[in-house]
Amino acid sequence: MALYAIGDLHLSLGTDKSMEVFGGRWEGYVDKLRESLSVITPDDTTVLMGDISWASDMDDAIQDLSFVAQIPGRKLLLKGNHDYWWTTAAKFYAACAENGWENMFLLHNNCHLYGDVAVCGTRGWFYEEDKQGTHDEKVFRRELGRLETSLKAAGDREKLCFLHYPPKYRGYECPEILQLLSQYGVKRCFYGHLHGDSHKLAVEGASGGLELRLLSADYLHFRPYRVL
Repeated sequence: MALYAIGDLHLSLGTDKSMEVFGGRWEGYVDKLRESLSVITPDDTTVLMGDISWASDMDDAIQDLSFVAQIPGRKLLLKGNHDYWWTTAAKFYAACAENGWENMFLLHNNCHLYGDVAVCGTRGWFYEEDKQGTHDEKVFRRELGRLETSLKAAGDREKLCFLHYPPKYRGYECPEILQLLSQYGVKRCFYGHLHGDSHKLAVEGASGGLELRLLSADYLHFRPYRVL
């Protein structure tokens, strides 16, 4: 039994937004994912850390979510900034029932257990967007609330935190999220979102008592990261 994580699959099987247009590591990325995700077994759990599909609605996301459903074991899905297909939990679980997708769950306003360890998380917030004047205080506070709800649900268990956005980045940090992680005793935090040249600016390793690690798919060469 193992716990894996990977972010930013950016699947586009039902739309025309393939990441192959960026070339480099993204060439043939769906085939790379199929091969690398085959190491996962039915006893494992995989956290998918946002930007799962480019689809704009659930109908267009069906093929991408079917791809995810074929990953063996339990899948925990986190929302990313490009997951426009994601509307409500009720619609997601209805689609799962209709399509026979088993062992797929949302990591959203909740936590899930992996043995005695609590898997917590939310999309998070990216302060870099402030530079473009797009900061939305309401959305930001909602994400803080979702993160705290997830951490509270874990009780006194050891907590692993999974975010889509990085809580810390060379040149800025999100102090409110970092404060919550410290308050609830989180020692390990994983994030995605960063691609290409932004990989060089990622903060990894120990930082203020918190271990940070970037797990976007292209950074991992499309191989899932074994967390536990």
